[in-house]
Amino acid sequence: MTKRILLVDDHPLFRDGVGSLLRARGYDVVGEGHDGYEALELARSLQPDIILMDLNMPRMDGLAATRVITAEMPQACVVILTVSDDDENVFEAIKSGAQGYLLKNTDTQAFFELLDGVAQGDAPISRQLAGKILGEFARTMRQAKSPDSREPLSEREVAVLRLVASGLTNREVAEQMNLSPNTVKYHLKNISQKLHLHNRAQAVAYAIQSGLLRNT
Repeated sequence: MTKRILLVDDHPLFRDGVGSLLRARGYDVVGEGHDGYEALELARSLQPDIILMDLNMPRMDGLAATRVITAEMPQACVVILTVSDDDENVFEAIKSGAQGYLLKNTDTQAFFELLDGVAQGDAPISRQLAGKILGEFARTMRQAKSPDSREPLSEREVAVLRLVASGLTNREVAEQMNLSPNTVKYHLKNISQKLHLHNRAQAVAYAIQSGLLRNT
């Protein structure tokens, strides 16, 4: 199924270039916006599968737009596409509900490999940025005041979380556990609900912080 993409960036030349690459790759670019306000309006009307969002834009920036969009449309997959690798921007984007964070200097092939993984439920984040995100969430989770309020995971959910935290994609987890990719997505959804987490990055951080990987 062709993924429908909304492209949001305040530089028309950049939008044209990325839009052309996406279309050549088989993606359907259903709309383009130049700031956060347009991103919100277009997301509401077009209901895209993926929103590629810049951070620094006039009127409303990408972080603010991401917070509103993910609050109103939890099913929306917002992927930040920016020049900024600033730690604070990375952390705030994921906390705001973004499902991925990519840099504009990412190699074209790597960019599409990460973006293609969205269909399997993967989080499009480079290894370098993933390390920053996991370290930050591990730190904040250690400071959480009520960890005992989390519902315990089943043995199957723990097994899925361990494999995801070790770096496997949903498809690879499914193959290793002899499950369907949809079943893996179902388990990850239950894991997030039980642990009060919001996305894959936070789930992996939990696995690292709680020592699940040390027991494999």
